[in-house]
Amino acid sequence: MDLRITWERMVLPFRDPLRIGRNMDSGAAHTVITHLQDAADPEGIEGTGESYAEPYYGETNDTIPVVLPFLLAAVEPLADELRGDRATATRALGLASAAMDRALRHHGGAKAGIDIALHDLVGKRLGVPVYELLGLSPDVPPTDFTIGIDEPAIVAQRAARAAHFPALKIKLGGPSDLATLEAVRGVFTGPIRVDANTAWEPEAGARLIPELVRLGVELIEQPFPAHRLDQMRWLQERSALPIVADESAVTIDDLEGLVGVCAGVNVKLAKCGGVGPAKRMLERAKQLGFKTFLGCMMETTVGIAASAAVASLADWVDLDGNILLARDPYEGLVLGEDSRWTLSAEPGLGVHRRD
Repeated sequence: MDLRITWERMVLPFRDPLRIGRNMDSGAAHTVITHLQDAADPEGIEGTGESYAEPYYGETNDTIPVVLPFLLAAVEPLADELRGDRATATRALGLASAAMDRALRHHGGAKAGIDIALHDLVGKRLGVPVYELLGLSPDVPPTDFTIGIDEPAIVAQRAARAAHFPALKIKLGGPSDLATLEAVRGVFTGPIRVDANTAWEPEAGARLIPELVRLGVELIEQPFPAHRLDQMRWLQERSALPIVADESAVTIDDLEGLVGVCAGVNVKLAKCGGVGPAKRMLERAKQLGFKTFLGCMMETTVGIAASAAVASLADWVDLDGNILLARDPYEGLVLGEDSRWTLSAEPGLGVHRRD
């Protein structure tokens, strides 16, 4: 095979505990960094990608390495086209994504690792940043900052430390949701986005809506289990706030079924399969009338840089995974004082391993 892949498993502690409604284990980030080389390339250029291991979607640091070679075999027939001029290589990137989908359903994290590495490799070879390769702008919306479930006073302390961000994303689904939001509002004046990660019950969620409006909440993310679209539709009909699907919006194929169910969708590379799939999903979501939220897992700068390449297509941005890590092993993005990521002008993703 001309395309060769290696990988390294990483377990990266969080800066602060990050508990969410459907999983109260704070733990650490589990991710796989992928390294892709073209044996036929005399310059030895390497593409770097990231496969975040999210057990909720059936992936772990052990399953991803098993799947990667199988997916790469599906991409291998496109190797010559991936070495072509810009138009040819860009077309081949889309075909590579489709080939992985035909070869294996699901496994969005593993697919993202290869897709991101391919975009990085092609961008480096052509001498253009990934966002430019995609025909997108480097000007992106500011990111919010995420705070996990904890005692209200502790959440408020973390909110005060992050008060320079234009918006905060507060994880809910614990026993003290309203008290938590009251405490956050006491130290933060900007928009609050809440994410229940499937943990609410319908009637209780509906009772919270007036309080959320009073407290200046901007949106409600995934209040109910992924398959309960009936409950999500029921709440959206009763809510003045937009409901945003996350666990219910995994790939572009889920979008049609969400029309009339919710107001927005959260697109993540590790769910949908990488840079190219995220671009297409964001564009299709816009066509269908959704507000678009670009989210992330607790990824390193590799995954966040790949997400930032398509962030100009999003209405809301939640790209803070690397900031939430105690130590990010990669660098290459700069977060401005306005909380906007400054995308690197270097070819590919522009990310590098820290010393």
